[in-house]
Amino acid sequence: MTGIDRAVAMLKRQLTRFELPVLLLLAAGSAAIWAFIEIAEKVSDGGSREFDKRVLLALRSSADTANPLGPRWLEEMARDFTGLGGVGILSLITAASVVYLLLMRKRHAALFVAAAVGGGILLSMLFKAGFDRPRPDLVAHLSQIYTASFPSGHSMMSAVTYLTLGALLARLHKDWAIKVFLLFTAIVLTLLVGVSRVYLGVHWPTDVLAGWAAGAAWAAACWLATLWFQQRGKVEPAV
Repeated sequence: MTGIDRAVAMLKRQLTRFELPVLLLLAAGSAAIWAFIEIAEKVSDGGSREFDKRVLLALRSSADTANPLGPRWLEEMARDFTGLGGVGILSLITAASVVYLLLMRKRHAALFVAAAVGGGILLSMLFKAGFDRPRPDLVAHLSQIYTASFPSGHSMMSAVTYLTLGALLARLHKDWAIKVFLLFTAIVLTLLVGVSRVYLGVHWPTDVLAGWAAGAAWAAACWLATLWFQQRGKVEPAV
């Protein structure tokens, strides 16, 4: 192999291992930020009202808007799904992940997970305080609520937690089957939590869309930071 061939091969390896993931994450993060800004503008000027009403009412019985579509077990399942985005569940999952990483002697990765999820929680609280949007008033709420509506805290924090953990844990494995499984599971959990919030009538659809966008943007930023620190030996590499 000539010197040029070796240089080309090395370039391809670097592109696969670092540059390509960075470009994809930058694109995904930028798209998520743009989506959040667009949704926030629509919500602020009232442009999303008709869409929100149409979707919310479509999920309720036309005879009684207090009753969601579907059998009773579906309503109970929606409550189970929405619980996956609650503070208690997410805190337990984060704590378990931190302990897992510590047991694997990945102290810096464990610290990074705690900081990423903690930062996401703070960001969610700041957004809610800043927009202070009222909760839906068209249908009965089928789950307890305590805070403002925009963005959906459950949707945003499930995206922050599950996508951040999924991305970081995937990064710690070389097997592509494991990577795909972890990321797919994280995405499915995030979607289930968000959809359940609209089904239960405690959030406008745009609250959930904005929560997903903000959470995905934060997760992308955290993954980029992980790649950057791993390249410099500050976060443990894949096993």
